[in-house]
Amino acid sequence: MRLVWANVATVLHTDSLIQELQVVTDDDLPPSIAINYPGLAGVCGAGERVLLNATAVGLGLGTGGKHFVVARLGDGRGVALEQPSGGHIMKLRYTPLQIDVMSVESPESPYHDVMLTADNLAGMPVVCCGLHSQVSLVAAAIKQSDPDCSVAYCMTDSGSLALPLSNVVSASVDAGLIDATITCGQAFGGDYEAVNLHSGLLAARHVAGAAVAIVAIGPGMVGTATPFGHGGVAQGEAVNAVVSLQGTPIVALRLSFTDSRERHRVVSHHTLSALTRVALAPALVAVPTLEAEQAEQVDIALTAAGVWRLHERAPMANEMVPDPDMRGVEVTTMGRGPLDDPAFFAAAFAAGAVAGDVVRGNSGLC
Repeated sequence: MRLVWANVATVLHTDSLIQELQVVTDDDLPPSIAINYPGLAGVCGAGERVLLNATAVGLGLGTGGKHFVVARLGDGRGVALEQPSGGHIMKLRYTPLQIDVMSVESPESPYHDVMLTADNLAGMPVVCCGLHSQVSLVAAAIKQSDPDCSVAYCMTDSGSLALPLSNVVSASVDAGLIDATITCGQAFGGDYEAVNLHSGLLAARHVAGAAVAIVAIGPGMVGTATPFGHGGVAQGEAVNAVVSLQGTPIVALRLSFTDSRERHRVVSHHTLSALTRVALAPALVAVPTLEAEQAEQVDIALTAAGVWRLHERAPMANEMVPDPDMRGVEVTTMGRGPLDDPAFFAAAFAAGAVAGDVVRGNSGLC
């Protein structure tokens, strides 16, 4: 860990959930960007002294490669922040930034009575994603299928723990692609807080009233080039949770024919390990319609890995279909857009289309 003091030069963006600051650190490096969560440290102003966690910047990381405000000096006296949630459930537990939240399950929650009896999803389709960048793509395909279909995003704690860090989710909520957000486990900052993914899924159905849920990690993928040392394991765990709650799990494949890393080309090894070694129950796997050579490579990879020994290929249209309307939300994956990596986008769109088909086949969901 590396902690460094800095001065806030400029407040670049601020709202109730997140601030982006330009800071000048005491180690004489050029001005840089810091993220502040007002719910953890209070609102920062220009000229203020702040303590930063500079660890990720020092390591040159990607998504997490920013400074994060740990504390504000203020005038150095009294109570620095007083923002009780009304709840007693803690997230970021037993760390210096542990925060109280009003979880949907908690006795003091207005939804406690609902959660007391909520124990199944009644067949609700749940799209289990391997990457955060798939979420808005899946949501757009669902909304293309039925604009009135309510979509909830359950964010797990295998990536970023703070939902406000995701600009694409914020944009998707504003555009009406996502109707509710639920942060599960140690993740925080959603419309609803849940103790774990199982409760989060039940809250999506019975509290948020969603017809479809999307499960994915937050921004930032941990990877070590080992079979299980990556955030993609959460996709298989999500399948297990959905089946245990009598939902319908749908898998969004992580496909690419342009990724520079061999382990992520065609079908990512993250997806294959999640489906063949982590998921213990069957799911519908959405395989998009691709041009012939690419489709053959995907089929070979899925078959060779043993995906079809447990899972079922979801029925899909045989013809290419236009991409759904993203409503102005721009999505990239590892810096690549839809023209750079069309198979990645097609796979996420296919999963959303399958979810829409499930909703239409189960009238009790709407």
